[in-house]
Amino acid sequence: MKADVGSFVRDKLGHQPNDLKLFELALTHSSVGGGSYERLEFLGDRILGMVIAHALYERYPNEPEGNLSKRYNALVDRETCAENAREIGVPALVRLGKQAREDGASQSENVVGDVMEALIGALFLDGGLDVAKRFILELWEPDLSTQGRAPQHPKSALQELAAAKGVKAPLYEVVARTGAHHAPRFTIRVSVPSFGEATAEGASKQEAETEAAAALLSRLK
Repeated sequence: MKADVGSFVRDKLGHQPNDLKLFELALTHSSVGGGSYERLEFLGDRILGMVIAHALYERYPNEPEGNLSKRYNALVDRETCAENAREIGVPALVRLGKQAREDGASQSENVVGDVMEALIGALFLDGGLDVAKRFILELWEPDLSTQGRAPQHPKSALQELAAAKGVKAPLYEVVARTGAHHAPRFTIRVSVPSFGEATAEGASKQEAETEAAAALLSRLK
């Protein structure tokens, strides 16, 4: 485990680790028992947010706050974190308890995205802000550079459309929750008077709501 993690940190994170235990902890799910990545994830989430916010502020000097927020939300969401984590091979190194492993938690967007943020937290503690910033900007560069217009979040777009048509705001309801605690699946139904309704699944309520809003919007085009 130590040799694999050390190579991973050097080759994929671009950093010579001083305290390898930090990175081992960042890759450890709570199902293992003992310490887990959760505190590092809390820290890494804030570091990621600050770096991406600064990058957007510099790249788009003429954009208003609303557009910067739309770009920001798309870049730091769980899906983007998980995609970038998979890009560098994070799932294969996540340490899981037996049941979580059998339940496929290493492929869970929630788990993989959280571990990505925990690794950023570990980089910050072990190497400082410049090291964490360099890693984030290199890994997130394709996402930063391919953004054209500021993306409109489906939930915001649906709410704005409802307001424009003079109908009640979208109503989101949990239809079902399945899966293990560490790898849940939510089914959400969104309904808007005169627009109709749509149902979608996701690894979190937020993800399922977003997918449901996007599905309803697609029917209204």
